[in-house]
Amino acid sequence: MNVDQYIGGIEHAILHLLYSRFFVKVLHDLGLIEANEPFRGLLTQGMVLKEGSKMSKSKGNVVSPEEIINKYGADTARLFILFAAPVDRDLDWSDQGVEGSYRFLGRVWNLVYEYSQNPAKTALDVTALSADQKALRRDVHKTIAKVSDDIGRRQTFNTAIAAVMELMNKLTRAPLESEQDRAVMAEALSAVVRMLYPITPHICFELWKALGNESNIDHAEWVKADEAAMVEDEKLIVVQVNGKVRGKVTVAADADEETVKTVAFADENVKKFTDNTQIVKVIYVPGKLLNVVVKPQ
Repeated sequence: MNVDQYIGGIEHAILHLLYSRFFVKVLHDLGLIEANEPFRGLLTQGMVLKEGSKMSKSKGNVVSPEEIINKYGADTARLFILFAAPVDRDLDWSDQGVEGSYRFLGRVWNLVYEYSQNPAKTALDVTALSADQKALRRDVHKTIAKVSDDIGRRQTFNTAIAAVMELMNKLTRAPLESEQDRAVMAEALSAVVRMLYPITPHICFELWKALGNESNIDHAEWVKADEAAMVEDEKLIVVQVNGKVRGKVTVAADADEETVKTVAFADENVKKFTDNTQIVKVIYVPGKLLNVVVKPQ
């Protein structure tokens, strides 16, 4: 005592939680224990509903876990329940949502096995990465930072899963041609499997082995974000003319407004809408947007 984390449904709050607090208070007042509370943290989970109602055999709206597990596997059920709603809110059961979770895990499985057919043979060299490889690796480590915070501090598992899904969309489009392509992918997939492990442990146990790890994932450290990898060398600036997007330019991350203007006005497509016009004003949102207002001809 006292326990780091208590997780229970709202109905437990008037039973287990109340009783445990009562006993701890008494033992504390008697001088038998130092703790004055039984739990350091409390997470009250929501309930799984069917068609807006609490599941009940008498209502005939119960979803059998055995049926879901036999058809899709336990990991799919776990992923859907944690993704469908914040953990402290009620969620409505959805057969379509279960199908979507199953397809996502299939994409993770397929990408790991596609990579494993021709894995990286050289270590990741951050000094030899192309701009696209750096951008992908930046996305990987930003995702690690977000998922770590979502799971560890915020306990918002649904947003953590959404972040991994977004990263997977980028990874499935990434090339696996050069050695550094595969080295970046190796780091990314290792991170994805570890981030999903608390949520979908069975498939991640297998995928960890498929990635060439000799020890079990149970003994793997939680993945850590590389601060240096998250630093952006370049910024993509959207250029608008009278509110309409007319171009996108890439500048150094620390470029000042004058530099951004110079690059933007040199863009061929932007020039079509600014040459031979009277520029009324230029509005710059640092690192994001340059809006040019011209007088209508």
